[in-house]
Amino acid sequence: MAVGIDSKWFRRYGTGAAPRRRLVCLPHAGGSAGFFHGWGTAFDYGVEVLATRYPGRQERLAEPGIDRVEDLADEVTAALLPFADVPLTLFGHSMGASVGYEVALRLESRYGILPQALFVSSRKAPHKLTPQATYLDGDEALLEEVRGLGGTDGELLDDPDLREVVLPALRADFKAVGTYGPRTAVPVGCPVVAHVGDGDPHITAEDMAAWGEVAPAGFELRVLPGNHFYLVEQRDAVVRALAAHLG
Repeated sequence: MAVGIDSKWFRRYGTGAAPRRRLVCLPHAGGSAGFFHGWGTAFDYGVEVLATRYPGRQERLAEPGIDRVEDLADEVTAALLPFADVPLTLFGHSMGASVGYEVALRLESRYGILPQALFVSSRKAPHKLTPQATYLDGDEALLEEVRGLGGTDGELLDDPDLREVVLPALRADFKAVGTYGPRTAVPVGCPVVAHVGDGDPHITAEDMAAWGEVAPAGFELRVLPGNHFYLVEQRDAVVRALAAHLG
């Protein structure tokens, strides 16, 4: 049972009732558990939100980042085991979608735990990814990429002192993103629901539709207004979709 467990990997948002389901949120490259803070109380009693704390930021700032998606998924999967006493649903945005996919595969193949669903957002399917070399182009190119995607406070990136704090995690994350893919289209055993913004400069609805090729248990695609970080402005629509699934 997960009652009383304090995991460095997850910021827990309870609802005052014994959890009957858990929603595991996996942030984007450069993101943190704080990105999902507003989701913590957005669901009914009985749904606990676990916002994943990647190393190298916030409470784990002193720890080195993990620069391989597979290694990050190994760690997240192991950390989730004490929380699998109730059904798990995974939601991953951008890099987090790749991590969520790998976690779903590991939970099922290694531990016989089948998530209720995998929600993926703003990220190509594993077998459609192409290597990205941004992490090799230096810090300025990396920062420019982050600014272009949005989702990160520009003032944070422009402040020399704060920038030095966040750069190690960015370097690790963008190396993880850049070196992951393409992968064999190994199917997951749970349904997959894909979300994307209609104005995303890098990911199209057609890209997201390819997730259906690894989702024999069921696939759904939702296109919402917005760019790569559409889920900031479309938070309520995304939460409603998740709430309908969580029941």
